[in-house]
Amino acid sequence: MPTEAQLIFSIRPAARLRALVALGAIATAAAALPALAAPAITVPEGFTAKLVHEGVGPARHIATGPDGTLYVALRKETNGGGTAVLRDTTGDGNYDQTQYAATPAGTGILMHDGHLYRSSNDAVYRYDIKPDGMPDIGSRVTMVSLLPDLGSHAAKPIDIEGDRLFVNVGAPSNACQSPRRTKGAAGQSPCPELQESGGIWSFDATTPDRLFPVDAIREGYGLRHCVAIAVRDRESQLYAVMHGRDQLDSLWPEHYTAEDNANNPAEEFHRINGGRDYGWPYTYWDPQRNERMLAPEYGGNGTTSTADPSFTAPIQSFPAHWAPNGMLFYESEHFPKRYRGGAFVAHHGSWNRAPFPQAGYKVTFTPFAGDGGNSAPSGDWEPFATGFPGSPEIRSPRDAEARPMGLAVDIDGTLLIADSVKGRIWRISHEGNE
Repeated sequence: MPTEAQLIFSIRPAARLRALVALGAIATAAAALPALAAPAITVPEGFTAKLVHEGVGPARHIATGPDGTLYVALRKETNGGGTAVLRDTTGDGNYDQTQYAATPAGTGILMHDGHLYRSSNDAVYRYDIKPDGMPDIGSRVTMVSLLPDLGSHAAKPIDIEGDRLFVNVGAPSNACQSPRRTKGAAGQSPCPELQESGGIWSFDATTPDRLFPVDAIREGYGLRHCVAIAVRDRESQLYAVMHGRDQLDSLWPEHYTAEDNANNPAEEFHRINGGRDYGWPYTYWDPQRNERMLAPEYGGNGTTSTADPSFTAPIQSFPAHWAPNGMLFYESEHFPKRYRGGAFVAHHGSWNRAPFPQAGYKVTFTPFAGDGGNSAPSGDWEPFATGFPGSPEIRSPRDAEARPMGLAVDIDGTLLIADSVKGRIWRISHEGNE
């Protein structure tokens, strides 16, 4: 005999919505929300940006299901759940149904082989999906536990390639100083934080109850914090964009001005493999000099470069303090051909450019060429979606009307962008032929 929920989802959308609201199954109906002021998003010619949901709460990463259901990871529990589940029941591209699933809150979210994966700050879980698209809370399986929750940089972004589950573990400090963030304090060498943080680890994705660190393989280290990680499927390769260190001028005023700090260090875009060392905390990448510099905590003075081959150079760099927080590689045919295989990166914006205007707060695109070991950016990054903060010269992240955070591709090939301020969702579509 069909369940009550199955009967509801067999009726037409409008009646279904009324029935779900009556049952209390929908915590928020987007159509019933008061209109929220939203910034105008600018995209390249031929593209259209449309606001398709006015806010689910403090959104982090997002993922789409095979039926077009959108799953939004929430930074903190909202309306009784850590995941917002959105549906378009009318086919107009807007999400008119919103439910909240009782998963843990956190950043990482992934749809893989019909299961929803969610991360908290110290674990990764897997859920079955019910016929109505909701995560089956009773089916929860712990995939990884005992991940370090070190307070700062505690988010655990995730992705899967083959039988490997990748998890970022951010380092809790700025540059491994002791005491931390103390003017003129030297960095610890070797940095003890690199033993269980400041890197990306992988686990067997086919076997539950993996423990950190005993069941982990370290895929790369010297990565201060990589909230933006993604597998490029056509080459089965993991990539990440790192948050660079802060406070060069306030911690080392004898070497760096406020302008130096606003322009350094780069946010580094890396190919992750072979357990390589990517340079943090001993070095940073200077985007003006286009070379790796010795960090002041380890004897650098702003002009001291290092050619040490043990530190891996980035494949591309972004300006300082943009806070890259989401990434995906686009493979759909909805966008023009030049976008296929390329990387979209959501830059959340940061606080560390003060007293200069803040920067970031946009989605960029990097074209790629080649597959396998020959893959590389085929051009510099370019702005793709801009205008999120509202004002072009905000002085604090608190002044931003929206901050891009999560990225996903819908089943029709459109690009979805989630913001972290109110949890708005934008849909980017392309018009006409290539």
